[in-house]
Amino acid sequence: MYGNVASRTRLLALAGLSALMAASLAACNTSSSSGTAGSGGSGVGGATGSTITIGADIPLSGALAFFGGYQNWGYKHAVQQINAAGGVEVGGKKHKVNLVILDDSSEASTAVTNIESLITRYHASALLGSCTPPLVNPGALIAERNRVPMVTGCDPILAFESVKKWQWVWDLFFYEPDLAQLPFETLKSYGSTTNKKIAILHDNGPDGLVVGGTLWPKYAKANGYNIVANVSFTTTATDFSAAVAQAQSKGAQIVLVDADTPQAVAIRKQMSTAGYSPKVLVAEKGAEPFQYSTALAKLANGTLVGGYWSPSLPYQGASQLASLYQQQTGNSYSQHIADSYTAAQVLLQAISSANSTSNTAINTAIGKTHGQYVVGPVSFDALHAAKLNVVELQWQNGKTVQVWPTTDAQAKLLFPAP
Repeated sequence: MYGNVASRTRLLALAGLSALMAASLAACNTSSSSGTAGSGGSGVGGATGSTITIGADIPLSGALAFFGGYQNWGYKHAVQQINAAGGVEVGGKKHKVNLVILDDSSEASTAVTNIESLITRYHASALLGSCTPPLVNPGALIAERNRVPMVTGCDPILAFESVKKWQWVWDLFFYEPDLAQLPFETLKSYGSTTNKKIAILHDNGPDGLVVGGTLWPKYAKANGYNIVANVSFTTTATDFSAAVAQAQSKGAQIVLVDADTPQAVAIRKQMSTAGYSPKVLVAEKGAEPFQYSTALAKLANGTLVGGYWSPSLPYQGASQLASLYQQQTGNSYSQHIADSYTAAQVLLQAISSANSTSNTAINTAIGKTHGQYVVGPVSFDALHAAKLNVVELQWQNGKTVQVWPTTDAQAKLLFPAP
């Protein structure tokens, strides 16, 4: 659930997030850059001697660098692992993998240029995607046009499927209707009592309009809730005082927010300034990165955010992946390390299964993916999408913990929100 990227870099000034992002990203890059990404790889079909080149376009700067930092680590970690084992086996011989990562600066036009460069300059055999529909989809169209296979996460499935019937691009991520139902399922599971009044505050990006404008109202009504306010704002807005005042005056005890991190931080701060303390606060998109909690400190406590992964899930390697990320970077893990790591694994395994760097052979092998990964079961449907199971996460004492489903929850729901 990600919105429009245009002009969002200006939002990073909010709450000092620009400096925080740069520092945390630098730590992530320094810790995970052990030689697997580079500028090489000019052979036909992405193979030069004993090396196979794959490319990735991700936001390492700009408004979405929060997410790109996680992808950077996930992609590199998968490549480091396979290179440590000798590389990908093709034609009876192991080939080291050269991962070329280009920064799209959170700009769609740069994402397009980067994918073109990865194909024509670096001759990548296959590609890994960026993050959010406004970055992933334009780059994916270039991969599609050039018949180069791409595996991506970080692109909600309805947003991915709405572009076209894909032939060369594959997406593993959450299904928006599943995620939109999470707050209602969580409250029902815990028997949490409110006055049933909901205020929805969402940006006017593609997913903000779908989730805030359509899905949340639909599921609220189905679960007996009353929408007392539904406010849409631009992706460059910074003042949310009127929206907060409306929600407060209507007595909404549940506030559902769909916005990027700088806006989600600003909304939470402006709620605090107004003395407004709803029993439930959901902040989709914006509350995912640890920068949300770092910027807000105790104000982040109790915020809910939908997800598709946590280290407590019964998936092989889940807890180890989170521990390794935290050990290497010193930062709290995010679910985005899991889908990016899995996307790279799926691609590398497909190259091995294809026993070739042929674009057609790799693409066919990706389509046959069927197995258990750190994000759970992955297999692609006829529309080239693999739906991941969803979980409800909550910020508690500086960490996101799974609170639903309760069968493998890391902690109980904080209710009402502090």
